[in-house]
Amino acid sequence: MGALDHAWEAFRSWRFTPASERADYLFRAAELIRQRRLEINAWMILEVGKNFIEADAETCEAIDFLDYYARLALTLDKGMDVIDSFGDVDRTVYVPLGAGVSISPWNFPFAITLGMAAAPIVAGNTVVAKPSPDSPMMGWLIAQLFEEVGLPHGVFNFVTGDNLEVGESLVVSPKVRFITFTGSLGVGLHITEQAGKPHPEQAFIKRVVTELGGKNAVVVDDEADLDAAALGIVQSAFGFQGQKCSACSRAVIVDSVYETVIEKVLSFTKELSMGHAADNPRMTSVINQKAVDKILSFIEIGKSEGTLIYGGNRGPAHGYYIEPTLIRDVSPHARIAQEEIFGPVVAFIRAKDTDDAIAIANSTRFGLTGAFYSKNPDKLKKAILEFQVGNLYINRKCTGALVGAQPFGGFNLSGTDSKAGGADYLHYFVQAKAIAERPDAQGKTVLETLY
Repeated sequence: MGALDHAWEAFRSWRFTPASERADYLFRAAELIRQRRLEINAWMILEVGKNFIEADAETCEAIDFLDYYARLALTLDKGMDVIDSFGDVDRTVYVPLGAGVSISPWNFPFAITLGMAAAPIVAGNTVVAKPSPDSPMMGWLIAQLFEEVGLPHGVFNFVTGDNLEVGESLVVSPKVRFITFTGSLGVGLHITEQAGKPHPEQAFIKRVVTELGGKNAVVVDDEADLDAAALGIVQSAFGFQGQKCSACSRAVIVDSVYETVIEKVLSFTKELSMGHAADNPRMTSVINQKAVDKILSFIEIGKSEGTLIYGGNRGPAHGYYIEPTLIRDVSPHARIAQEEIFGPVVAFIRAKDTDDAIAIANSTRFGLTGAFYSKNPDKLKKAILEFQVGNLYINRKCTGALVGAQPFGGFNLSGTDSKAGGADYLHYFVQAKAIAERPDAQGKTVLETLY
């Protein structure tokens, strides 16, 4: 019996498990993570090269996902508010979809893998979770956690392997009711396309939830706190070596402060330390040789599209290190201003004024995160209304969304904007069932005993 078969078998009883009991498994898992926090951090540092600060922040985010989704499930269990109709007792309840697949990335190998599985599970579904081949240990730790808290067998199913061989077979299976995916635009579009092709044995339309790439801009107005803006650019661009879909890869700066901001960014960048993750430097290695090759190729493109002013080389020997790289005087339409690099490279783009800066920020096919720095309330209002991204940050860096506070997900080709860590997220894994029952002669209904 395969993982999907186990998932469907477990779904038969799990779907009827009370929401309070499903939530309790998540609460217990969160407490276990608190106890094993340093161990999980250590595995993450070893497997994907995060420094301690990045690893610990991710472990804490995983705890937040579990606690938040568990509480959200208790609210969802109350059903939808409906009006009374004449002669009937009416209820609209949320019922789970079935068995689904979660395909998660290596850059947040614990929090995203756990969150993408825990949300559908606490809503009453069962999940086959496939983490990235670059971070299988983090998926294995999650399987251990769920086993230790006593989650029934088959509710969470851990598989690992090649993306094409294993991931593709899961996506195209007629047994998959829903698919959650976080990763690159190309793979996300392919999954969406494959999921939309009906199979003769398929009895439902697969639901697809994606969180894809970004080409995120930090916009600096001429009335901004320039020190804060420069620091925000550096923090957003080089945290975890720019290997975040939310990372800054474009700095769009109004002309009159362009040179000053570049000087300040350059100064902050020169202060960054680089080395092995276990030594806890500010910057460590990128994930693998494939990433090194891709990033270096974009840097070469950038040299022809702008002026390299810092970095651009391999870092320390014997590792996948890339120096933080700054390229100035880039056209808004250049490749390094339009294509996702997923590495420590920032393109500086000069804007004529605030209106031009916002237009440039909106000029990509992505729409994930963005930041806008200004002290002028009218300009801030304009940015809030016109800067088209799923997560907009005012006078702060464009990374670091908090569960429950800043639901995360992007516009356009950045995904389905499903807002992980938000109040709407569990709705992607349930369907609403409206029930109307005519009372018997004594005025009683079964509905009133169930809901």
